Amino acid sequence: MANGVVYVGSIDDNVYALKAATGAKLWSYTTGNLVLSSPAVANHVVYVGSEDDGIYALNGATGAKLWSYRTGNQVFSSPTVVNGMVYVGSADGNMYAFGL
Repeated sequence: MANGVVYVGSIDDNVYALKAATGAKLWSYTTGNLVLSSPAVANHVVYVGSEDDGIYALNGATGAKLWSYRTGNQVFSSPTVVNGMVYVGSADGNMYAFGL
């Protein structure tokens, strides 16, 4: 949760932003497969992995895709943000790191 908004992945291939106080949907973003990864939020950007082999950076206010990256396999793990870097593992056996 960040700024009163809860971000969750779903088995319907979406990432959702929900108002924490009411549960009202603010936005959703559709990936190409299940989103079992728990999103990480830093500097108003939502980072999440998908079973479509992708890692996504989404605008936290609007859900617009800022960038995405295709790994060699599904992304089940949840990203973490540390010292200006986003880290996430993929089922391809690699750990990926992206600068903020």
